[in-house]
Amino acid sequence: MSTASSQLVTVFGGSGFIGRHVVRALAKRGYRVRVAVRRPDLAFFLQPLGNVGQIHAVQANLRYPASIDRAIEGADVVINLVGILSESGRQRFQTVQANGAKAIADAAARKGISRFVQMSAIGADPASPSAYARSKAAGEAAVHAAIKEAIIIRPSIVFGPEDDFFNRFAALARILPGLPLIGGGETRFQPVFVGDVAEVVARAVDGSLKAGATYELGGPEVKTFRELLETLLRIIHRRRLLLPLPFPLARIQAGVMEFVNKFTFGLMPKALMLTRDQVTLLERDNVVSEEANSAGLTLEGLGIKGETIDSVVPGYLYRFRKAGQFDRAVEV
Repeated sequence: MSTASSQLVTVFGGSGFIGRHVVRALAKRGYRVRVAVRRPDLAFFLQPLGNVGQIHAVQANLRYPASIDRAIEGADVVINLVGILSESGRQRFQTVQANGAKAIADAAARKGISRFVQMSAIGADPASPSAYARSKAAGEAAVHAAIKEAIIIRPSIVFGPEDDFFNRFAALARILPGLPLIGGGETRFQPVFVGDVAEVVARAVDGSLKAGATYELGGPEVKTFRELLETLLRIIHRRRLLLPLPFPLARIQAGVMEFVNKFTFGLMPKALMLTRDQVTLLERDNVVSEEANSAGLTLEGLGIKGETIDSVVPGYLYRFRKAGQFDRAVEV
């Protein structure tokens, strides 16, 4: 039986938010890690996460099959973490999350690689009104069509030092007098710590997860959008109005933002940007399904006690307090 140090894992999108934590988890286990990214020069920061020569970045573009083939040459396991939260330029949901996943899985299948991990998202559904959710479902289907043993990972909102949720709203709270409660703030989420997601991916590589299964990952707490923003404001010691924004008005506002962003060639500040597809996603709860809970295809089912928001988030959001780590708490 081969040891971890003799096995090579190719991680597509390994320099992203989730990717860097997956690479760290794999390196700690002793795997050799090849990080496949469009800009290898921007992935050098990953190398200190492992021993000398253990982590290596290579160039790969999902639009060019030859680059995918080179990236997975000699690999024992392939992980696809590539994804986008909104469309921009040539980066479209269908291109990246459906066609891209298919290209990687097909290439792996041609080379006889049966150990494959696909990062998806809770809410992936071919019948969803959201283009993001439909493309995630299409990516899952394409992967399973190519490799039946592939493992699908569906997290809820993922939080951690580089996340796009708490950091984004904390930045808005620093400059705005109020924060929008889209749809009234009643949408439910089950935020999961990025380190816990990385642990599940690493276990999939270890071979301790069920082949061909779909795992839904949510943390130990279920909170509404309103509760998440209230928690955020408590952590950064700021008082802000929480302003309900009905879905119809949110959709109009998002349409205006999309137009302005397009008119200014993408210069709209990322923290302020909202798309109509994101509004559509917020119309549905983003929590682990009863089916996944019953089948044990969750963090709890894997025996992982997920980290809570309060145990992690204050450690990286203190910079949004008025006096940083020295700021005294106030009642909010």
